Amino acid sequence: MGIQSDDDVVLIRNGHKEGDPTVITVNCPDKTGLGCDVCRLILQFGLSITRGDFSTDGKWCYLVFWVVPRPHNRPIRWSSLKKRLLSVCPSCSSAASLYLPQDVPARPSEVYLLKLCSFDRRGLLHDVTEALCELELTIRKVKVSTTPDGSVMDLFFVTDTREQLHTEKRRAETCERLRSVLGGSMISCELELVDPEMGNCQQASSSCDFTSLFTEQTTYGNQNSDANVSVTIDNSLSPSHTVVQILCCDHKGLLYDVMRTLKDYNIQVCYGRFTSKDNSNCEGELFIVQADGKKIIDTEKQRALCSRLRTELLQPLQVKVVSRGPDTELLVANVVELGGRGRPLVFYDITLALKNLKICIFLAEIARHMIGNREWEVYRILLLDDGHGLFGVRNKIEEEVRKMLMGRD
Repeated sequence: MGIQSDDDVVLIRNGHKEGDPTVITVNCPDKTGLGCDVCRLILQFGLSITRGDFSTDGKWCYLVFWVVPRPHNRPIRWSSLKKRLLSVCPSCSSAASLYLPQDVPARPSEVYLLKLCSFDRRGLLHDVTEALCELELTIRKVKVSTTPDGSVMDLFFVTDTREQLHTEKRRAETCERLRSVLGGSMISCELELVDPEMGNCQQASSSCDFTSLFTEQTTYGNQNSDANVSVTIDNSLSPSHTVVQILCCDHKGLLYDVMRTLKDYNIQVCYGRFTSKDNSNCEGELFIVQADGKKIIDTEKQRALCSRLRTELLQPLQVKVVSRGPDTELLVANVVELGGRGRPLVFYDITLALKNLKICIFLAEIARHMIGNREWEVYRILLLDDGHGLFGVRNKIEEEVRKMLMGRD
């Protein structure tokens, strides 16, 4: 077998005419969870999967995704997406050792503290978040506060997907990009390397009882919505695979939610097909095996997998607006992958929805909480009352934030 070029591993072909989907092809050695990693990057770059085909023989995989940009999305950086996709693909030299159980852990990314001081204005936090996304900086944790004199101190703990923030050139590029976004309102911009524990989201900085807000009952679906999702398992359709059939309403990151769940269960997708119809409904069929290469025979395991998939398709995120005395707080929570990664672009979507509603943010933070037996990433946004009161628009805030997160107009 010859050495593959990058174009052989990842190929991105634009549509023949405006409005046609872009086709992304990944052809590389297989690994459990690769589909999840690829779908996560597609979601992170603001793309929606309208169709997906994937197959593997246990050693080599072939993935094809038809994607379109999401509404309200920034321009797609296709060259950066290709580089990121290449980074999650196993090297061709690893194909001969795919059956070995060990997996070399990735080196943890260095965490940097971005201290940004500026004068406040409506939509500022979203504009900064958008700039960081364009710079391919991942927000690990954020603490934003507004002072009485109208200035804002933003503390962002970030990692660099390019692994270049240790260079003066990359730091200068970051500060210059933020200065171009904020203009004369920016007072100062500093970047410094910190201990990874300082940027760790594992420990929450608040004693708020999130368990009472995001209980297992509310998290695991609204029973009245069960009719919108059908997940069935069949062992009679294939002699060597368990077949999972899914019918549901489409939402932003749907295929990522499916593949993330299967990755968390250490399940291998050998063949699958997903299709979105009229941007509202989605159907899929997955041929899967357990880590030992066998079907899922145990009925309890089947029931647990169907229940978990149904949950993730019904409510991959929780959104609530609550009162804190005279203040109004927006809470958004999403499940963290077993590998420790949160859902992409959640903070971006939250701040965009609030900017569109012309609602200012007084304070924001991201933290991790154990709710039930699962880890959740919780976004706390304290909303700034402009004097007209937020009580009458709380339902509107919750509705618009949820619509933005789920990609529903």
